[in-house]
Amino acid sequence: MAALHLAFALALFTGHAAGVNNGLARTPQMGWNNWNALGCDVSESLLLDTSKKLVDSGLRDVGYNYVVLDDCWSRGRDEEGFLEEDLEKFPSGMSAVAEELHRQGLLFGMYSSAGEMTCARYAGSLDWEENDAKSFAGWGVDYLKYDNCYHMGRFGTPKLSFDRYKVMWDALNSTGRPILYSLCNWGEDYSHTWGMSIANSWRMSGDIYDSFSRPDDLCSCIDASSPFCIAPGTHCSVLNIINKVAPYVDRGQPGGWNDLDMLEVGNGGMTDEEYKAHFSLWAALKSPLLMGNDLRSLSAASLTILNNPAVIAISQDPVGHSVYRVRRELNVAKDKYGVGEIQVWSGGLSGGDQVVLLLNAAGEDARISASLEEIFLHDGPEGSAPQINEEWEVFDLWGNRMDNALAQKILDADEKDVEKLWKQANWYNSTEISYKEGLKKRDERLMGKKVGKINAGGSLTAKVKRHSVEMFRLRSVGHGGKRKVHAKEEL
Repeated sequence: MAALHLAFALALFTGHAAGVNNGLARTPQMGWNNWNALGCDVSESLLLDTSKKLVDSGLRDVGYNYVVLDDCWSRGRDEEGFLEEDLEKFPSGMSAVAEELHRQGLLFGMYSSAGEMTCARYAGSLDWEENDAKSFAGWGVDYLKYDNCYHMGRFGTPKLSFDRYKVMWDALNSTGRPILYSLCNWGEDYSHTWGMSIANSWRMSGDIYDSFSRPDDLCSCIDASSPFCIAPGTHCSVLNIINKVAPYVDRGQPGGWNDLDMLEVGNGGMTDEEYKAHFSLWAALKSPLLMGNDLRSLSAASLTILNNPAVIAISQDPVGHSVYRVRRELNVAKDKYGVGEIQVWSGGLSGGDQVVLLLNAAGEDARISASLEEIFLHDGPEGSAPQINEEWEVFDLWGNRMDNALAQKILDADEKDVEKLWKQANWYNSTEISYKEGLKKRDERLMGKKVGKINAGGSLTAKVKRHSVEMFRLRSVGHGGKRKVHAKEEL
């Protein structure tokens, strides 16, 4: 039956490009969402304090421009059936909040659910889509996260879920306001086969939680060989999520992206090395980068991860190709949960560059090697890729990571001193020069630290700490790195 449903989904949605062709999310969206750290503890002051932190820390200018308010903001509907904001939490009203965020050069996101109630049991948008889209547009909303709770049983086939989510897509489009549409249906009903038809991103898994590898019964879908999971669940670890997305990483493309869920960096459940791996993988897999920590108490260590322009440049590369997994080893040392594996991921970038991740999810440090044959497997199997015969410069994308002392100075600085500190911190301002243009100019801040070369037919080798990753950009020496083109760059 699952195969029949999948075949139906492919037949129904192949070739329809409304979702990816609305002009938004040409690269994965970046920003902040309150849910992971704060849940229902939302208010006007939270949003405005967070927006100030985004600006003062330099995170806005490095690319985090969406401020997304999650659940629990509504007090219900008025007599005409329109949603009303809770004026005790948002005394100035949503329009005023949006106006202030826009004044700061930020964009405003809100939340609802394709159900009779939201997940926190506030008023949902199912069968109220036209009214609610008008409200969002009228308030100046730029982004809608659309959840999947209390869906009245309207799921179980791709067609049922597609139709339910398409109603809001059509309603948003009819307002005339550009609103990024982010589906949060947890990967149910094969959303990776139809999400790109109506949305700018689609969740592919149950909810993340702040763990690198811990198995949890609530995230019961653990079979990495099958993406077709009946119960997507919650409490899904970083490792669980990347193993589930591996079979269909290619479904993301400019305008529509596999959403691996919000970032947990800074929430306290993982080590620094695990957060580094988490951020690297989300960037390379082209997931939206929505910070999920409380930025009002942002730590220096978290800032040095979230503000790494060389890694963000992988996420924002204009070609929009995700990395692919080219090796997975399970016969390695296990961690305290009995989990352990080593993986190699690789993918193409603009200008013929290549990104490579050596992931150590084992229970001890490891020396990991990847040959050029493996690295360019998707350009030609069995050693047939022409790139194998080239020489490659190697750049460590974490080699220029800002040190914690400088990051703390930035967090403590006042407005008149912070720009001087940014210049010391390898800070990149994407509002002045886009990542696309910076990559064309080979901006050193986006390249990482040059650490060596790989000769033709050679290998990339690095020592990788347990539960960590080493991440590299490869650039061809003298060959220009030309490769086959599989799609036009712009719609």
